[in-house]
Amino acid sequence: MKFLIPVDGSALSLEAVRHVLKLSQAGLDVELLLANVQESASLYEMVVAHDPAVLDEVSEGAGLHVLAPAVSLVESSGVPFEAVVARGDPAHTLVELIEQHACDGVVMGAHGKGMVRQALLGSVTVEMVHAAPVPVTLVKPSEDTALDSDFETGEADGTA
Repeated sequence: MKFLIPVDGSALSLEAVRHVLKLSQAGLDVELLLANVQESASLYEMVVAHDPAVLDEVSEGAGLHVLAPAVSLVESSGVPFEAVVARGDPAHTLVELIEQHACDGVVMGAHGKGMVRQALLGSVTVEMVHAAPVPVTLVKPSEDTALDSDFETGEADGTA
């Protein structure tokens, strides 16, 4: 089975990678498409850069940097994978990647904070659940990851 795993640099996206690697260790034959979606350049960035190639280069570099920890995890496991950096609206771009790469499913991290809050935030997760043409598996954070995420966002002390 080929799984798309969106990687945004968060601990939650690495939880999704670990989840699929555990499935592989349990005997499921898997292949991964690790994907990072960079937003398209703004008009200001296009005017200032003068050269679209520079914007593409910066975007590609940023995406590869975000993908690096996930790539490292997968490389050490021996599971076949491809890593891609794409540009555009995250949910729509991920759906296009599913179709282009013939993915059988999507596995992504979920905050587990409730649908109302996610909907107000315009969550890519919520959009993917509705728009993806394949099953989407949401991986809730482990207790350690949840504590790390709360600390990073200031929620552990109620300041978020």
